[in-house]
Amino acid sequence: MDIYAQLALSGLFIGGIYALISVGLTLVFGVLRVVNFAHGEYLTIAMFLTYFLFQRVGLDPFLAGAAVVPLMFLLGLATERLLIRPTLDAPHVVQVFVTFALSLFLQNLLLALFTSDFRTVRTAYATASFQIGPLYLSWLRLAIFVAAIALAVALAAFLKYSRMGSAIRATAQDRRSARLVGIDVDRVYAITFALGCALVGAAGVLLAPLLPVNPYSGADMILIAFVIVVLGGMGSIAGAVLAGLMIGVVESFSSYFLGGEMKQFVYFVCFMLILAFRPAGFFGRKGAEVMDVT
Repeated sequence: MDIYAQLALSGLFIGGIYALISVGLTLVFGVLRVVNFAHGEYLTIAMFLTYFLFQRVGLDPFLAGAAVVPLMFLLGLATERLLIRPTLDAPHVVQVFVTFALSLFLQNLLLALFTSDFRTVRTAYATASFQIGPLYLSWLRLAIFVAAIALAVALAAFLKYSRMGSAIRATAQDRRSARLVGIDVDRVYAITFALGCALVGAAGVLLAPLLPVNPYSGADMILIAFVIVVLGGMGSIAGAVLAGLMIGVVESFSSYFLGGEMKQFVYFVCFMLILAFRPAGFFGRKGAEVMDVT
């Protein structure tokens, strides 16, 4: 039983990161109805920024977040204004091509700048752990999990209780009606896209001490994020968190019992089985694309 509890904890810890990556993606889709294929590259950029702040400036990865997250927010604002906004009234296929092209451009730009070499953030506390009964817990993984869940909860609270959050939810439900009651929809779109980039930037900061980074790191993660967003229900914050934790646990158990090369196969099987019974995902609404903070 001890090994099962240990695997479940390990899965939850990595699932928290998956959830944070996916929350930013589902937020953008829920409001703008845009599937951002460059989401993974923003994760890579945040990881590289964290790495260089650690290597060149000596800034602890957790402290680096104070610089990286605002930079990612600004990058999101610029991307929305220059690339996303001109395509919002175009057919969805145009948005797909634009974000996919952006993904390829950023990936190749990072490859040209930094080569394909892996870079690692090595902190003094990376291997520190403590024991609770028969279970061993990593301080780093625990801190990352708590930070990821806290950010997801903070986002849900922001959407539910703040004035801008109300405007975002109103725009997600019906942008024409939102315009009629005086909401600046263009500003809402810009803030929403920037928030999505800031959240994936925070995930990149948290991932940097755990995983090595190269220009393809985000591409490896984005497939998991898409699975989580669809499984949780397109546009659902709570669904993304729940699905992220579930995928993390499934990945942990399948890697241990079947080998690391089988983990994607296992969670895709789970993904298909769940959608066979709940096509809209855990918290999605069939036939609707809405922003849900419950």
